Order: sequence, then C-alpha cells, then structure tokens
Amino acid sequence: MLVCPVRNCHLPLIGSDRRLVCERGHSFDIARSGYINLLQPQDRRSNQPGDTAAAVAARRRLHDRAVTAPLLDAIAGMVAPTKGDVALDAGSGDGFYLGTLARQAGFGAHGVDISVPAIEAAARRYPECQWIVANADRFVPYADRSFSIVMSITARMNASEFRRVLRDDGRLLVAIPAPDDLIELRGSGHDRTERTIETFADRFTLVDRRRETTLAELDAAGVEDVLFSIYRPMRSRPVEAMRVTFSLDMLLFRPA
Repeated sequence: MLVCPVRNCHLPLIGSDRRLVCERGHSFDIARSGYINLLQPQDRRSNQPGDTAAAVAARRRLHDRAVTAPLLDAIAGMVAPTKGDVALDAGSGDGFYLGTLARQAGFGAHGVDISVPAIEAAARRYPECQWIVANADRFVPYADRSFSIVMSITARMNASEFRRVLRDDGRLLVAIPAPDDLIELRGSGHDRTERTIETFADRFTLVDRRRETTLAELDAAGVEDVLFSIYRPMRSRPVEAMRVTFSLDMLLFRPA
C-alpha cells in the first residue's frame, strides 16, 4: 500500500531487509522502533517539524489519565470500525486514538504524522500498527483507494488526498476542537464546523455531525500538561488545579 514519496515517482515500496525500496532505487530505512520516515526535505519547514517531544509526552500523560477516554468513545461510536476495516489516521500524533481503536476492533491501522517524536512514541506503544513520518498536508504516501476509514482528529485536513486514498464506499471522520474546548485556558473559542464542511464539500457528503464534551478535574501537573500540549507552558501566575473542558465537533463524511 505504501508508495514512494519522491516527487514524480510514487511507485510501490517493497520491503527488503529492514528497508523499503521502489523500482527506481529510492530507499527508506525502517527504524529500530518500527516506524518508517518518508518525509522529504521539501516537505518540511524546519529541522524538527511537528510536535516536540515535550508536547508528545504531555499529551501521552493526559491520555493515560483517561482524560480523553470519553472523546475516544465518541469517535468509536461515530466511525463504527469493524475488524474488516483498514484505517488511516492523518496527523495521528502519539497514536492514542488510532492505536486504541485498532486494539479494540482488530482492524488494520496506519498512522501518519510529520513529528518524529510523535511517531516514535506511537510505534513503541502500538507496534501492531504501521507508523509513517510524512507531511500529509502535501502527500499521503499510500496507493489510491487503500482505506475504508480515514480520520483527521484535531489535525490538518487535505480533502483531495483524503479522497484519493479513501475507497468509494469508505467513510471520513474529521474531529475539530469545539468552541468550548479548553476554554478555561484558551479563552473564547470559535465554531469551525461550517468552514470545515465547506472544505470537504466538493468531494464528500456530510452524513452525521455530533459534539462530545467532557469535564476533567486536573491537578496542577495535569493543567501543566495541557498547557505544554497546546504550546502555552508559560503563565503569568502559578498553575493551579482546575476543572478543564475537553470538547470535539465530529463530522462524518462519505465520498460524494
């Protein structure tokens, strides 16, 4: 299913002794932890793109506290994965949503993220899934119609690439922060659903929309983890325990 990410190549990648190679000789090593780095130099804007190791670790601690468990359950209920599905999570981060759902339902799972620390964390925790470092904003390095499910959970959205890799009978789940998500820390929020629906309108039809909101009582360390995860670690006053809102607007699409 993987294809070569080199511009104007995109031939199938074949496994060969801890590496993947296409017919034109482009070669990509498989890391010791199991992930594959297919990120091309022109597809990065910095030497270390994407989430930092500190942000990845902070989000992992929040997931491990079960803070996001209600959001996971809502995503599972909406996308309704089965053992026969093959799913892609574009912007998968540390792999929590995809990896957990794959273990619950037993489907084939593939995650893509531009952050090496995020993908390495995902590969170590969920080795049964395939994890790829790539810029899904530019190109999703999989063959056409590879997936029955594509997910974008609080990540960037590439409507044309999502449609290319999604089967004609597949489903696309897009989850975006709701206006009240982390409102205690972010301040006022914005409703992005209509703009998101418009982004996908040319290639997809909206079939369902839901909002899931949960409240978590966090100690000071938990609040600090939230701040690190959204890149706001510095505050004018000491961090204190508080109740924090986590909220997603979820949109389910079918190919038009």
